[in-house]
Amino acid sequence: MAASKSRSRQSFDGPTAEEKIVASLIELMEAGTAPWRKPWDGSGGGHHVNLISGHRYRGANPILLTLGMHIRGSALPFWCGFAEAKKLGIFPRKGSKAVHILRPQLHSREEPGEGGEVTLRSWASYRPVAVFNAADLEGPALAGLVEARKAAEGVEPRPEPERLEAAEAVLVAWPVPVSFGGDRACYPPGIDRIQLPDRASFHSSAAFCATWAHEQIHSTGHESRLKRDLGGAFGKARYAREELVAELGAVLLGDRLEIGSEIESHAAYLGHWIELLKESPKVLFQVLSEARQAAELICPEGPGEGELQGQAHAG
Repeated sequence: MAASKSRSRQSFDGPTAEEKIVASLIELMEAGTAPWRKPWDGSGGGHHVNLISGHRYRGANPILLTLGMHIRGSALPFWCGFAEAKKLGIFPRKGSKAVHILRPQLHSREEPGEGGEVTLRSWASYRPVAVFNAADLEGPALAGLVEARKAAEGVEPRPEPERLEAAEAVLVAWPVPVSFGGDRACYPPGIDRIQLPDRASFHSSAAFCATWAHEQIHSTGHESRLKRDLGGAFGKARYAREELVAELGAVLLGDRLEIGSEIESHAAYLGHWIELLKESPKVLFQVLSEARQAAELICPEGPGEGELQGQAHAG
């Protein structure tokens, strides 16, 4: 009965925030783009941050925010909620739309255990939170806030050689061995080894690191690590799902390592991903969770605003 009421309420209220996220993603992919990819731009700090506080959005939320930037054609990775903007006399432009990120809600309760002992069970659920991009806002204080945030985020942008050297140090530290040569990048789980073309085969050092990061995300799924299903064949749903985990995980690594995402992958993947998401929209949030777990294994990050951890909220 409860499920029936929930479906009726949902159909009455229209699409949920999660359904809108998936629909926007499918629309962009049908236009022929992987909208989470972007080169690193350190001129404004690069990372997605709160316009007012400067807090950095973490977990899987950078992917959702990058998607939001593509939808509105913005180049500013600065965001804030309606209430905090209103306090400063800033409001969304008429017709502008929020981007929904996922914020964890932590829960715990005591449960009886063996021998009369009481154990504390903790878990997280997730609720969508609406934020607006700086490009969608207006008000007398906006220009000053944007300039202040640009200055704060880009005070001392690290030069690319320094960023790439630091990124490679993280990638080299990952224990899965790497072989170089040939014309394709892959991760065969049976031998637990990454294969990459020679560095000179890539159009840039950032693209080389991004492809390496993609294969490293695959390797986190090995049975000795996160135990994902790595056995699918090309064109099958579970293969497409794992490729999406690796793609989005590499985007998260690219954000953390400040190298961006310039992954050269097969154009056919877009079609497979569209089919996957249309068949089961909740897959996106499961994949986001797995991508975050994989990135966290390779390059952990501290807690931050809007962090997505554990199992993603799936409606």
